[in-house]
Amino acid sequence: MSRGVRALSLLALPWLLALAAPAAGQPPKREDPVTSEQKKLQQTQERLKEERAKAAAARARETSLLAELEQSERRLAVKQAEVHRLAERIKRTQADVTVLRTEIGRLQGQRGGQEDALARRLRAMYRVHAQGGALPVILSNDDPIARAAAVRHLTSLAALDARLIQEYRGTSEKLADRKSREETRQRELAGLHADAQREQGEVDLEAAKRRTLLAKVRDERAYHERMVGELTEASKRLEGFIRDLQAKQRKLAKIPPPKGGVEPPSVGFGSLRGRLPWPTEGRIVAPFGAQVHPRFGTRTFRNGVDIEAPEGKDVGAVYAGLVIYTGWFKGYGNLIILDHGNEYYTLYAHVAEIEVKEGEDVKQGQRIGTVGDTGSLAGPRLYFEVRYQGKAQDPAEWLRQRG
Repeated sequence: MSRGVRALSLLALPWLLALAAPAAGQPPKREDPVTSEQKKLQQTQERLKEERAKAAAARARETSLLAELEQSERRLAVKQAEVHRLAERIKRTQADVTVLRTEIGRLQGQRGGQEDALARRLRAMYRVHAQGGALPVILSNDDPIARAAAVRHLTSLAALDARLIQEYRGTSEKLADRKSREETRQRELAGLHADAQREQGEVDLEAAKRRTLLAKVRDERAYHERMVGELTEASKRLEGFIRDLQAKQRKLAKIPPPKGGVEPPSVGFGSLRGRLPWPTEGRIVAPFGAQVHPRFGTRTFRNGVDIEAPEGKDVGAVYAGLVIYTGWFKGYGNLIILDHGNEYYTLYAHVAEIEVKEGEDVKQGQRIGTVGDTGSLAGPRLYFEVRYQGKAQDPAEWLRQRG
């Protein structure tokens, strides 16, 4: 660069800096309002996503108590069924072992008799051989007929000996087979006992978990109130379910929907108010109607009654009818619903074993199941309802009075 140009540049520099100074001192350009709102929206969406994730995690931690109870009961039922199946196999295997041992004893006695017979024949043969064998006996008589008779006699003795030996071998083989089978059954029996013991351990563990949950429901207010809320919802679901079943039954029978204020028919089921047989032997421990918990003060309404009875006790139909539902219903365990005609229905819940099928006609007093504690919070009992046109009736007013 020439000396003149460099001098000119130095002279121009302050002027350029003076032009740049006002621009540097100007306030910054404001952000576009649309961009600002988009950023705020994005932040809000991210926070909402985080809150939803937290809520989902909380719901996962606080699962439904009824669902937890149902899962526990179903696992328990599966394990108990497996224990029962193993017990039946053990019973059959023990019977097989008993039969095999009896047969082994018989075969041992039979072989002992065969061994005695063979021993006698061996002693006889030894005496014959000690006298020079069978040939001198044959040749000792000059009479051809006598010789022929001696040969026949010796031949029959040889055949007898061969048969005795064959029978002895057959008996020994059968005995060895029965002993082998008995040993196999004994090993199988030991394995079954071990499996049954393991399954019973799992049953006990699952039952302990269930007891712990039920203890929390009984003793801790938070758990109790949650369960009351869930049972109330379960009762509403059951009412809706019954309405749907009734609508289905009406449609099948081509009966129009009921009109309000109609007097219940006093025929069939309706004529037996106060005279129905009890569905099981026991006593009512939880009555129909409004209930207040003595400890927590929670209010509930019971549409039926709890009849306390031993587990496994028969559950009978209180009147002839049609089975319109069998199965698990959350909050009630195993449930049976009978249609008795004229809009009358009865419900049987907490059943252990259901012994009827949907679509089956049952007679009054017929065994339809057994008492259990499925879905129950208080041990073995039968929950029983009477309904007319979907509305719950007090079962105590329908069951015959006891002396």
